[in-house]
Amino acid sequence: MDKSLALQAEVRERIGTKAASAVRKQGRIPCVVYGHKKDPVAITVNAHDFLEGVHHGHRLMDVIIDGATEKMLIKELQFDHLGRNVVHVDLMRVDVTEMIEVSVSVELKGVAKGVAEGGVIESNTDHIEVECLAINIPEKITVSIKDLGVGESIKAGDLKLPDGVKLISLPDTAVVTCRVLAEAKTTEQVEAEAPAAPEVITEKAPKEEGAE
Repeated sequence: MDKSLALQAEVRERIGTKAASAVRKQGRIPCVVYGHKKDPVAITVNAHDFLEGVHHGHRLMDVIIDGATEKMLIKELQFDHLGRNVVHVDLMRVDVTEMIEVSVSVELKGVAKGVAEGGVIESNTDHIEVECLAINIPEKITVSIKDLGVGESIKAGDLKLPDGVKLISLPDTAVVTCRVLAEAKTTEQVEAEAPAAPEVITEKAPKEEGAE
């Protein structure tokens, strides 16, 4: 399903930290466009419109630069030091007919039966790498864990991917595991398992001649 977001872009004449900061104060986000053997282009897009699109799952963008529309993929979002605000975006030019490799988030669904058996769920990764057409990028991969028992794992190769989507991550990559929850030990058990402290033998220093 094509989930393109149409955005009007403006070419940035000035680059650098100060220029980028000024752009953000104007309610826009600095971006860099690259790919398809064309020179990189520095642009800005409306921050509100862009972030609304990202929030609603858009990965593709129809970016209008100087009257020409190009389809682009959000390749990387850079956040501030607090991890809250997007301060820069990398966009890659794509063709709707080409296969591309992208990272797709993984969402765990359900309650594992192993939890009732005393296990605890451990998420090993929150994304997998796949290959697909630019217009068929999944918003996310949902993984049902309800049948996962203690000591069992779901690996990347076990996931059911949408038609036309090929797994790139190693098939044996652990996605989620239901591991045994170690029982807390009492103080007595810890002390009993601790190795005995070696006996320290000290020698009396020889008295110096004339010393009492």
